[in-house]
Amino acid sequence: MFPKNAWYVACTSDEVTDKPLGRKVCNESIVFYRDADGRVAALEDFCPHRGAPLSLGRVVDGKLVCGYHGLEMGCDGKTVAMPGQRVRGFPPIRSFPLIERYGFVWIWPGDAAQADAAKLHHLEWAESSEWAYGGGLYHIQCDYRLMIDNLMDLTHETYVHASSIGQKEIDETPVATRVEGDEVITSRLMENISAPPFWRMALRGNGLADDVPVDRWQICRFTPPSHVLIEVGVAHAGKGGYAADAAHKASSIVVDFITPETDTSIWYFWGMARNFRPEDKALTETIREGQGQIFSEDLQMLEQQQRNLLAHPTRALLKLNIDAGGVQSRRVIERLIAQEQAATTGATSAAAAA
Repeated sequence: MFPKNAWYVACTSDEVTDKPLGRKVCNESIVFYRDADGRVAALEDFCPHRGAPLSLGRVVDGKLVCGYHGLEMGCDGKTVAMPGQRVRGFPPIRSFPLIERYGFVWIWPGDAAQADAAKLHHLEWAESSEWAYGGGLYHIQCDYRLMIDNLMDLTHETYVHASSIGQKEIDETPVATRVEGDEVITSRLMENISAPPFWRMALRGNGLADDVPVDRWQICRFTPPSHVLIEVGVAHAGKGGYAADAAHKASSIVVDFITPETDTSIWYFWGMARNFRPEDKALTETIREGQGQIFSEDLQMLEQQQRNLLAHPTRALLKLNIDAGGVQSRRVIERLIAQEQAATTGATSAAAAA
């Protein structure tokens, strides 16, 4: 269903506090906590004593203590201590590679030996004081690929988001799709149109007139395993569109980190990064609230779509030219899954022969 040898967002940094956090990622039940040095650790959410979820325990002096009988676990998955018992010989439970960066905790749910920090995407906007970011998290009952389809084809904005970012010109403007290695890019450029409500608000927030014609752009970039970053914005018409000087436009990056929980549910980390008036916290919150409402509309549609697909598993779906971004993204995902499966089969065969 999903590649496992990849970095996924498991949670935000501020979700891991003084208590254990239980979360399922790619069908793996995992507990997150901070050790005595404040570093995040991730273990299989399974106490080796009686199988209780370790996420129901507590953190004491940086040690994860099971809430059932008090077994203490080390960050490496080895048992450390238990009142009145000798437990250091217990077989360890699984620990997961982690990276805490950009305000997120990233997890590698696959083969730990293949975890490579260099494969984590660089997010320039998350490191620069010239950018501001605001976002949130939704738990959605749908296949993660449905969300990728949704984000790689923004035609639905005209209908699902009619009161905020939708407009008829999205339907009327053709979309271009290309594939560069593992990245899939779709783009739509609209010229000399009226800005929809959300973008009128953004223009005002950047000190620009909101009642004049604009050029609008949407450039969606899928990168595996399941991330979609979307360059969006509007510029006063005739000023260069996407390439316009910052003085004439309001532009942002819509951030979408889609983490499979199970085959039919996801953790959806959404947000918007902008490079105008980054110091304006009130504007950040206004945009965050607007984005949250927009994404909640997607949530309702996707969950109902998932129910329909589960009820009719053999129904063939139509493929249109607007679906090219989602189709190509799925092909990348399928190729990566096939490569993982082939490597696993090869390793198993080699071990059997030995």
